[in-house]
Amino acid sequence: MNHSLTTASLIRFAVAYVFITSGVMKLFSTELAEVFIGLGLPFPDILLYVTALLEIICGILILINRSVKKAVIPLIGIMFAAILLTKLPMLNSGILLFAFKARLDIVMLVLLFVLYSKSSS
Repeated sequence: MNHSLTTASLIRFAVAYVFITSGVMKLFSTELAEVFIGLGLPFPDILLYVTALLEIICGILILINRSVKKAVIPLIGIMFAAILLTKLPMLNSGILLFAFKARLDIVMLVLLFVLYSKSSS
């Protein structure tokens, strides 16, 4: 039996790690929760828990290679919201600062689109 890691598997593992970790940190880090709540969103406490649970559940689905295409969709929405709420305002300070601060969010968004396009279900 061949257990070699494919590029798609490595992408899945990396994306799953990022979102599972991010979701767990939203639940257990007071500092991160305060930043999230301070974004000015309606019902911030509820949105914090919904976002954290979505990140954890979808991350686990991606990790175990189940319903990857469906799991990626809410994560793409979360990444767009993160960029719009936390990175886009930095454009006032210049495109270079925005590009630097948003670089990892943009890479994660690209990887999510790759997973979506490569997934069969």
